[in-house]
Amino acid sequence: MGGTARYLEIADALRRSILGGAYPVGAQLPTESGLAAEWSASRGTVRQAIAVLVAEGLIGSRQGARRIVLRRERRHSFAELNSFAQWAEAMGYATSSRFLSRTRRPATTTESERLSLAPGSEILYALRLRLLDGEPAMLERTAYAGWVAPAVETLPEDCPSIMNSIADEHGIVAQYGEHLLDALAASGDDARLLRIADGTPLLRQRHLTCTAAGRPIEWTDDRYVAGSVTFSVSNSADIAPLSRHAGKLGG
Repeated sequence: MGGTARYLEIADALRRSILGGAYPVGAQLPTESGLAAEWSASRGTVRQAIAVLVAEGLIGSRQGARRIVLRRERRHSFAELNSFAQWAEAMGYATSSRFLSRTRRPATTTESERLSLAPGSEILYALRLRLLDGEPAMLERTAYAGWVAPAVETLPEDCPSIMNSIADEHGIVAQYGEHLLDALAASGDDARLLRIADGTPLLRQRHLTCTAAGRPIEWTDDRYVAGSVTFSVSNSADIAPLSRHAGKLGG
């Protein structure tokens, strides 16, 4: 087995131990030399494995000291956060989606501002239902900038991931996101399509996605059934990453 596979194997084993509770939050991992001996691996390979878990936010990154377990949830990458399908797959869910409508129309004032368009510019407005394990979990309302519209219009009705598809097929790659979180009560189409009662609370995530050059791709309003996901923010002096998790946030 090659060196790359070896460090990923070690990282996976340590991750499973942390998530399984063998190393609770605040616990120290074995030393690099101890891990190297346990796995019959070089310390360089062990450092690579540790770097993977540091990037995921599971363990602390102080050099010259034994690593401390920071959390027992794996952080999700930018791609997983911006792709419902990729996130669901990483969490072990069966996911499905379908477009309910795709319509070209003039942008609203908010859509024009968010997408950096002239007032009244044409956008593609899409409504999509997302399901987890066959149950409605989220409604996705997205305004796509006009330059992205043709790529989205050609996608099949049951396309699992729009962002992955337009990246693979058209080279439109998301590199930046701005997320806003709030809550609101379900009513009308929200309640009917999600099969919930009027007034049921929904978690709403609105986000703007841009290319590496800062060109807006989409402005999206996602409304999740209560209890289907939670979002958390772990901040430090340097970063404040947002991550998405399954179920309710523990008290």
